[in-house]
Amino acid sequence: MCQARVFWVEKGQEEEIMRDVVGIEIRPEGLVLKSFFEEPKFVAGEIYEIDFLKHRVLIRPKKEEK
Repeated sequence: MCQARVFWVEKGQEEEIMRDVVGIEIRPEGLVLKSFFEEPKFVAGEIYEIDFLKHRVLIRPKKEEK
C-alpha cells in the first residue's frame, strides 16, 4: 500500500494533519484529503512538497493571489 502522511507546515513547524491518505483533490479554495479510514478533510492550503520515498506531503497556507 502507498498511503501518505500529510503535514501542515507554517513558520517552520510541521504538524501531521492526516495519515493513510490515498488521494488529494485540488480545488481552487484548497485541498480535499481522502483516506480509507477517515472522512475526507478539507484544508485551505496548497501542496509545496511531495516526498514519494518517505510517503509525505507537505502543505502550507495558500499564498494570496495578486
